[in-house]
Amino acid sequence: MSTSPTISFIGAGNMASAIIGGMLDNGFQADKIWVSAPDDNHLQSIRKRFGISVTTDNRYCAQQADMVVLAVKPQVMAEVCQDIAPVVQNTRPLMVSIAAGLTADTLDEWLGGGLPLVRVMPNTPSLVGKGAAGLYANSQVKDKQKKMVQAVFESIGSALWVEDENLLHAVTALSGSGPAYFFLMLEALESAATEAGIAPETARELAIQTMAGAAEMAGRSEHDPAQLKRNVMSPGGTTEQAIHTFEDGGLRELVKKAYGAAFKRSQEMSKELAKKQ
Repeated sequence: MSTSPTISFIGAGNMASAIIGGMLDNGFQADKIWVSAPDDNHLQSIRKRFGISVTTDNRYCAQQADMVVLAVKPQVMAEVCQDIAPVVQNTRPLMVSIAAGLTADTLDEWLGGGLPLVRVMPNTPSLVGKGAAGLYANSQVKDKQKKMVQAVFESIGSALWVEDENLLHAVTALSGSGPAYFFLMLEALESAATEAGIAPETARELAIQTMAGAAEMAGRSEHDPAQLKRNVMSPGGTTEQAIHTFEDGGLRELVKKAYGAAFKRSQEMSKELAKKQ
């Protein structure tokens, strides 16, 4: 593998575009990036936007690469993998899947077996460079390859490894589904503030900036969230009253229940998807 690896993307959707954009912003070379997809018009717009190489031939795209990112929908993954299997069995690149639910063993089987393979669970804030991804590597992946994958996904946010593939279900319930949990909180705060008389656009901007500021503080602080919360609370003050209301209303148990429901559904969907292939 060269010091500047060639990375090919099979699939040209929003997530692939976000990753490519992040890579280019972080020093990856455009002439080392390939993308394949069936729609040539879409590919040409991507080529003009990023200055990368494109093709409608998945096999040709895979043949160029030290690392192949499988960025297609789970429902078509079997067909795509089986099509490029003869190529990747010959060239032996690192395979990376961003498809939810499909296990490393299943993907490896479709690809002909014995390949280094990493599964990545990204999330939608990756589209704005603020993603949080969970990564799992099979036993064939070398340390150098892990570093390469991590560099790619750190170009669009955080990238953290798990040792047990089953923990990707837990990652899905946390960072995968998590953005929607915070959007729900924003929605509720905006609604409550609007009912109190604040203009909707003002309520939304204040709520968004408050959440963004709180996240930034949590990321920079040496304190845990519990202490940061206490730092905002004054005895008998407004924040204390609000927090007591959340606690008395069972917020912690509700969050735990919601997280558990997402975790369980991730496991179910993985099994359902395996049966459909």
